[in-house]
Amino acid sequence: MAEYKLLLPSMGEGVMEATVITWLFNEGDQVKEDDSVVEIATDKVDSDVPTPVSGKIIKILKQKDEVAKVGEAIAILEIEGEGGNTSSEDVKTETQAPDAATIQAIEEPLTATATSHVEFSGDLYLSPLVKSIAQQENISESELKTIKGSGLEGRITKEDILAHVANRGNQPAPQAAAVQAASTPAVKAVSTPAATISTAAGDEIIPMDRMRKIIAENMVKAKHIAPHVTSFIETDVTNVVKWRAKNKDMFEKREGEKLTFMPIFVKAIVKAIQDFPMINVSINGDNIIKKKNINIGMATALPDGNLIVPVIKNADQLSLSGLAKAINDLAYRARNKKLRPEDTQGATYTISNVGSFGNLMGTPIIPQPQVAIMAIGAIVKKPAVLETKDGDVIAIRQLMFMSHSYDHRVVDGSLGGMMLKHVHDYLQNWDLNTEI
Repeated sequence: MAEYKLLLPSMGEGVMEATVITWLFNEGDQVKEDDSVVEIATDKVDSDVPTPVSGKIIKILKQKDEVAKVGEAIAILEIEGEGGNTSSEDVKTETQAPDAATIQAIEEPLTATATSHVEFSGDLYLSPLVKSIAQQENISESELKTIKGSGLEGRITKEDILAHVANRGNQPAPQAAAVQAASTPAVKAVSTPAATISTAAGDEIIPMDRMRKIIAENMVKAKHIAPHVTSFIETDVTNVVKWRAKNKDMFEKREGEKLTFMPIFVKAIVKAIQDFPMINVSINGDNIIKKKNINIGMATALPDGNLIVPVIKNADQLSLSGLAKAINDLAYRARNKKLRPEDTQGATYTISNVGSFGNLMGTPIIPQPQVAIMAIGAIVKKPAVLETKDGDVIAIRQLMFMSHSYDHRVVDGSLGGMMLKHVHDYLQNWDLNTEI
């Protein structure tokens, strides 16, 4: 018999660690190849870890609520075969541990307050968060090289650099403190309010679950970083409603997929982004990063009441049929906890369908590091004035409000408003002969 170390696998770009939620097997249990043995959580999504081999779990190395780094052993299995313990190097080969390119994968910056201009050479692998802290604290490259990294392959982690800052004897600068606060799991502004909250008899205290804490942290951070402005418009989507009614049965019969309104909305948003590419940007300090890809985040409500935003990658390259399939797939996997970490990464613009709850409009919060988000309201039949060659008439039309929140640091009212108007025009003038 031989021992096999089960490693935490690579989980996508920028994901370097995960928290153990629960083990699905106990020590002494037999598992088969491809069995899911443990549920884990990253700051993006929950997922399962399967075992690539069959065997018996003889030692669990990471218990519930403990954090493991990518490439770190989380359990030891006893498997058929000769020889002693499988070495870490052997395990890396067997389980496809992340390579240097994965370790260097660029995460989205967590703040845009950096003003320092410290530069680092390409051979020093730093995550954007670590680099941001180094810039805020004015830590030079030579000083960084003296820090002993505890991460995979000696990589400097957030904890390493913060410990180094503390040992320098300096108080963290306010901006660095903001970076640290934004990246810590606890949400100080939410979980420890300044005022004491009194309770009365019968009040129920419900601790936030892990995902709700992350949502709270991200929302506080987003409102703190970006000055929000919201524009509204009412759109006549009668043609869209008629077109969908005409095509939905045929599409479902042909593709085995539901045809919702969402791919139509996404298509119009993508076309408007192509008209106004400066909506598809992020801010990094004093720099504006203009994104090449158009990746649309899709806010999705989960059965437990939480929210997640899976991402339609390269939405501009998908047809209406392709968008419908991608949206249905992401929504299904989101609601059934089958998303991969990479499914929630890389969004450059987000859409939120508040109309699915019967709401007419909303003022959505911009997810960092994006600079805009659009909320789609409920479609409602209303009397409307139509201009005809014979004069104005009143008719029953399908109307819908849209609201566009944008970051006033880089998006002014003219850009934010024109982009919204273009989405409005694309939907209001929808061609009833559009093919799918």
